[in-house]
Formats: sequence, structure tokens, C-alpha cells
Amino acid sequence: MSTATFTRAVTVCAVGFLALDAVLFALVSRFLWSGVCAAAAMLVVVGWRRYRRAMAELADARKELTREVESIRELLHTPPRRQN
Repeated sequence: MSTATFTRAVTVCAVGFLALDAVLFALVSRFLWSGVCAAAAMLVVVGWRRYRRAMAELADARKELTREVESIRELLHTPPRRQN
């Protein structure tokens, strides 16, 4: 199981439980707690999106760093030019 799949599954479970709690609290007229659970579910989704964006930025930075390292290796392995 990849990290992306795992985080998606955990997020879906958390949002599902919080949404269920919100509905059940609303059914027993506990609207304040229902609102708190609904807001928490939204915060979980927002946090997950920020996490995905940060992981994508890290992956891009890692690729850029790899390209830089490869270009430095190429420069180091090419024989020096002789000046006349």
C-alpha cells in the first residue's frame, strides 16, 4: 500500500466517522456538537489537501535536486578541455 493510498484511506475514515457523529448528534438535538463534528470533518479535508500539496512540492524539489546532482556528476566526469 502506498503512502498516498494510506493517507486517503485514513482521511476517508476520519471524515466518515466525524460526519456520522455530526448526523447522530443532530438527530438527538445536540446541534452545537453536530456543528463541531462537521467543522472538524472539514478541517480534516483541508489538512489533507495541504498535506498532499506539500508532498507534491517535496517530490518536485527532489526531482530538481536529482537533475542538479546529475549535471554536476556529468561535469566532473567529462575530461577537461585543453587550452591552446
